[in-house]
Amino acid sequence: MLLILPIIIPLLTAIVTLILRGSGRDFIVSLVGAIALLISGWVLLAEVMENGPFAVQMGNWAAPFGITLFADILAAAMVLIAGIVGVATVIYSRQDVTEDERRVGFHPLAHALLAGVCGAFLTGDIFNLYVWFEVMLIASFGLLVIGGRKDQVDAAVKYVGLNLVATLAFLSGVGILYGVAGTLNMADLHLALQGRQNETAVLASAALLLFAFGAKAAMFPVFAWLPASYHTPAFATSALFAALLTKVGVYALLRVFTVVYDGDGTAIQNVLLVGAVLTMVIGVLGAAAQNSVRKILSFHIISQIGYMVLGLALFTPLAIIGAIFYLFHHIIVKANLFFIAGAIAWKTGSEDLDKIGGLYKAAPFLSLLFLIPALSLAGIPPLSGFWAKFIIVQASLEAEAWWVAFAALAVGLITLFSMTKIWLAAFWKDHSDPEHDLSRPLPASMIWPIAILAVMTVVLGLGAGPLYAIAEEAAVTLLDPMAYVAVVLGEGQ
Repeated sequence: MLLILPIIIPLLTAIVTLILRGSGRDFIVSLVGAIALLISGWVLLAEVMENGPFAVQMGNWAAPFGITLFADILAAAMVLIAGIVGVATVIYSRQDVTEDERRVGFHPLAHALLAGVCGAFLTGDIFNLYVWFEVMLIASFGLLVIGGRKDQVDAAVKYVGLNLVATLAFLSGVGILYGVAGTLNMADLHLALQGRQNETAVLASAALLLFAFGAKAAMFPVFAWLPASYHTPAFATSALFAALLTKVGVYALLRVFTVVYDGDGTAIQNVLLVGAVLTMVIGVLGAAAQNSVRKILSFHIISQIGYMVLGLALFTPLAIIGAIFYLFHHIIVKANLFFIAGAIAWKTGSEDLDKIGGLYKAAPFLSLLFLIPALSLAGIPPLSGFWAKFIIVQASLEAEAWWVAFAALAVGLITLFSMTKIWLAAFWKDHSDPEHDLSRPLPASMIWPIAILAVMTVVLGLGAGPLYAIAEEAAVTLLDPMAYVAVVLGEGQ
């Protein structure tokens, strides 16, 4: 039952809010549903930490023939963090999302997206992973266009266009994989592909899935959809996307290229390594060249994804720990920065760096709340981003990948430069329009999610030990596929 709840709760919430949309009660139901998802994630993580990973076979069809749901500490932690982001997004949307957008279906689409995200985290079957990816794609497309503006429709077309190409690659890879192994259950695939990793068909399926997951994660060179779309919807939607969508792609890479494919010492590892570094560099250079708050933050998503993929590419225990730690930290920080972007626009009337300013004097508390996630993103101690980058750089040095460590450090410096651009434009300099009224207070529904996520960033930095321990245990599970197989298929396999 625990494994089903994180999927059922948002699906039911989506249905009820669809029925109630526009009535005013949809917000209450949406918030209750998000809190219920958060609680279910917390209970699931507690269960896994106490009793270890476990699996459920839906319909009592034994694996590998039925639909398998699986939770280890990584999957459970990701569901919990998705619940945190869900609650924060719903609260923030109270003021940020317009009445028309709520009437069209913001809340049902947001919860459908959360259902897809949690389903992707908990599935034990590659075809069902594809199904949940499509649920996310449909819901995210709806969230992009509900405002009805021309720029939103244009962004949605670009977003869906490349994602449909990724979907085609995903289905092609799944088809080849099934033809080779006769199964799509990930645990069963691990057994079926032992000793066959260098077969042409297996490598072809791996390449197609790598392209598909890389596109979902916004890796170089298939990242253009992200900066073309994330700056157009409501800020609550942007924050939800920034926190979760690309992270599902990273999660899929971590899960599939440890359990199904051998990512160590193969051509896949080299592709991941080069792709990760290029993703970091191209993303941060793109951010440095932008002049709009959300466009800067969008390119930084791409750059930070490179760090996570780098941990998988190095494929050492410490590097995997770093990738997972980075994954946890980045979801909280990036959601908060997009929330703050909305607060900046609310106070100053724009996102354009040339048209904003004056917030250091007008909103000193918001200034502090911006500095916390911004400095964490850049890797400044003692915030959570410092430890995430530190682990990745240390793993690079231990692997004697000196150029990779240098790239990671250089990207961190340019990230700091980009955050400084926003600080100087939005907070330090005077507003470009002396007549603009900066006294309008921020609504409580906007400031509370920002403040809570900022506190979480500080706590995760000052008390990084427990989060590191969770990441370490998650890495152990990823690096020991036979433990995964034993849970899903039974000890006798």
